Amino acid sequence: MLGVIRILLAEDMSLLREALIELLGQEDDLEVVARVGSGADIVRQALLHRPDVAVIDIDLPDQDGITATAALRDRLPGCRVLILTALSGPGQLRRALAAGAAGFLPKDLRPGDLADAIRAVAAGGQAVDPALALTALRTPPSPLTQRETEALRLSATGAQPAEIAERLFIGYGTVRNYLTSAVTKLGARNRIDAIRIATEAGWI
Repeated sequence: MLGVIRILLAEDMSLLREALIELLGQEDDLEVVARVGSGADIVRQALLHRPDVAVIDIDLPDQDGITATAALRDRLPGCRVLILTALSGPGQLRRALAAGAAGFLPKDLRPGDLADAIRAVAAGGQAVDPALALTALRTPPSPLTQRETEALRLSATGAQPAEIAERLFIGYGTVRNYLTSAVTKLGARNRIDAIRIATEAGWI
């Protein structure tokens, strides 16, 4: 039998964050011990408050929820992670699970379902949206290599090849090769089209 489950809540929209805190506070066995509005604050607050479960929005400023999940797994492996998302794709689910998330659910779920998911994750189980899991099983994996994915993801943010090369610690020509390869593998017309295809598939 679990005692009170300590929760860190990461959500950048103040109104939604406070509403979730109030809803979870109505559960006798749940307690929000830390709240953050930025992905960059998650690990620091988790190390300070030692939550059992971190409920993390996938889209956060400074650092996205999946990147924060991986960092949290490395720094505080005892803290389980449940990711909430407004717009989800099969690629995001795969990335979240690979980063160490135990749960991946849409934001429009019922409050009672969220509480139950937190309990399941805290007990060592998983909580994944069934419809999204089925879609992920039916969607082919990304044809891109890790480096091609990284280069295309940075390009999607507006970064130019020279900046991408600097951030990935590789040569300018290598970046151009990665981006060209990504366009070819995705059957895209150009880099912008490749970004669209990869984003819609949830690969970046």
